[in-house]
Order: sequence, then C-alpha cells, then structure tokens
Amino acid sequence: MTVAGLPRFEVTAALLRDIASTEPSPEGTRLVHDLRRSKRLLLLRAVCDAAGPGGDVPAHWALLEEAERCDPGAVHDVLHYPSTGVWAEETLRRLHARRGPTPDLGHLGALAVAAALRAGVPFKTVLRPSHGRLALPTLGVLRPERPGPFAVTEASWDPGDPACLPLHPLPGGSPAALDDLDPYRVAAPAARPPVQAARRLTPRGHKRWDTQWTGALTLLERYDTARAEEVRALLRSLVPLAGGSRSPGATLPAAPGAVLVRGQAPPALAATLVHEVQHGKLAALADLLTFHTADRTPRYWAPWRSDPRPLDGLLHGTYAHLALAGYWQRAALYGARGAWAQHARCRAQVAAVLPVLHADDQLTKTGRLFVEAMICAERHMDELPPPGDQHVTARRALDRERRAWRAQHPELAASAPG
Repeated sequence: MTVAGLPRFEVTAALLRDIASTEPSPEGTRLVHDLRRSKRLLLLRAVCDAAGPGGDVPAHWALLEEAERCDPGAVHDVLHYPSTGVWAEETLRRLHARRGPTPDLGHLGALAVAAALRAGVPFKTVLRPSHGRLALPTLGVLRPERPGPFAVTEASWDPGDPACLPLHPLPGGSPAALDDLDPYRVAAPAARPPVQAARRLTPRGHKRWDTQWTGALTLLERYDTARAEEVRALLRSLVPLAGGSRSPGATLPAAPGAVLVRGQAPPALAATLVHEVQHGKLAALADLLTFHTADRTPRYWAPWRSDPRPLDGLLHGTYAHLALAGYWQRAALYGARGAWAQHARCRAQVAAVLPVLHADDQLTKTGRLFVEAMICAERHMDELPPPGDQHVTARRALDRERRAWRAQHPELAASAPG
C-alpha cells in the first residue's frame, strides 16, 4: 500500500463560499473526506519513514497491503478511524523526540490485524497487549488469557467470546460506533488530555446512549434533513466523556470523524452534533488553506466563552455557532419549543463577532472571503425572523455580557467593541 495518487485539491471561490455558509453540500462533504484521507495517509507514511526499516513495521505494513488487495474498504475504515489519527500523531512526535516515552509502534500491528480480520485474510502475527488488552480499531478489544506476547490469527476474534469486547454500534443505520474502548479515543495514554473519556460503559449505559442518539437523529431528520445526512456522512465515532466534563462536546483535530460528548438529552445532543461537525469541517479545510497569520495568543472576546480566545479559536467558534443559528431557526419553524430563543441568542453572538473578524488585518485573502460568506449567511437569516422582540432581547443580554467581559479584561476591551 502506498500514498501515491492522492487527489489534487482545487477549492473554487464558489465552493469556499458554500462551505463558509455552513450549509451541507455533496461537494463540501466530498472535499472534507478527501482532505482527511490525504492527511491520514501522509501521516501514516511519515510514521513508517521515521520508524525506519528495522523492527516489525515492514511486516505490519505488508499485512495491511495484503488486506487491502482483498478488501480495500476494510483497510480504509481501519486506517481512517478517528483514534488512528491520535495514535499516529503521538507516535510521530515520540519518534522525532530525543527523549521521552517510547513510541507505540506495536499499535501499527493492531491496525494491520484489525484490517486483516475485517478483510478475511489468513494471517498469523505476534503482538504485545498493553495492560492485558489488545485494542483493534473499528472492532473492539481482545483480552488474551495470559500476559506477554500473543499470537493473533484470523480465528482470534469472535464477538461472542468473553475474551472479545466489541465496539458498540450506534442504532439507526449509522456507520458510527460508540467508542468507550479504544485507548487513543481521546489522547495518547502518556499525554494530558484536554478532556477525559468515560470509562467502559455497562450494557445499561450503552442502552442509554442508544436512546439519546436515536432521539437526536430523529430531531435532526425532522428539523434539518441536510444536517442529519451530514452528521451521518462525517461522523465515525461518538466518544462518551466523563461525567465531570464541563463542555457538552469537543472535537480533536487529530481525530477527524469523532465527536467527544457527554451524556445529554436528545435536543441538546442534536445541537452538539451540529456544532462539533462544523469544527471538523473547518479543521479539514484549514489543513489545505491558510485563513489567517495570527499566533495563538488569546486576546479576543467570544460570546460563548468566558476566557479570551485566539483568532483561530474565534473563527472556529463563529463558524460553529453560525451553523447552530441556522439549525435552531429551522427547528423553530417546525415548532420546537424554545428554538426561537436559541436561534436569536446564537445569531446575536455571531453577529457581534463577525465584524471583528472581518476587520482583522491578520486574515488572508482566503480568510476574508470565508468571513464575508459567513456574513452573507448570517444576514440571509433576516428572511425568516423570530416573532416578537426575541432578537432585541438576545442582543440586550449579549450587551450586558460584553460589558461584564470588558470589565474583567480591560486590556482586551478593543476586541469586544460595542
């Protein structure tokens, strides 16, 4: 298997404006898929090159190639599974570091085994489980009876065997799985994760997530069919967060296709999925295009956060909240309780930030075109305004929050005009 033949990407101004509007489109979804595929294959190639010709890496890669000849789709699913990206980025960092934790090159063997098992390829290879477990991306976890090296064959994985813990598939025909097993579902074990994954769930916990997921998808399909299809197309795994997580959801750039989310009622989960999928889309696009030249210094007011944000964080948050404003507007038109208030608040937040973004001289030409398209999408919402004075109420509340933030951060008051 090689990385030759990766697609050349051409993003027209029209396509960029379409994506900037946050509205789903087949062309936008296809571009996001292609960008993710390209980055992942290049990353895996970089890991193999950095590892060098010795050790077990060539044998693992050869097994991947054999599986690909039999079933390319199976290999694609394994290599592009979200947690594979977390492992690959962490392994590449460790390979280039002069000191620190040992790179987990054995996980490449687990990827190869998972691909071979799914492709139905006869094989035999020896792997070393970690803490008595062998994680097989897209399949689950294998628990050998004895510690130490373990000879894995095509007969080793049987979902009915108590030694095998299969991933829990989410209902409703979605390709996404509820991942509470993969050790790289949040961050490398030695890293300090920004969020904490929940422990392995009980059958009752799986059933509760099934109910929340089914309810969220039902609402998305009812209120915004295109966004429901986009969630199905771009989401590969749902990672439950620990109960103490402050954020309702998160997206890791290293794990495209995964949404990290805490348990919540279906209406809130539907909104979280819409929000987080936008982060994933923009992250993929940012791997190809340069939107700004700013550093990571937090200096901007973001109405949805209490802490100052860097320009990149402000752009991401504005993009995600623009999608939420559109989603809540559609939900409101279907009569969803409280949706007009949600729409008015999200739109007021976005409208307050877009002029700041547009005026920033650190935007590139591409970034300015992207922000201008977001401005057009926000203004287009005037065609279906909320009843009564809900926009006025939302803007007044936002003004109070802005004044309070400026009082807390007087040195950054210029980033919160108004």
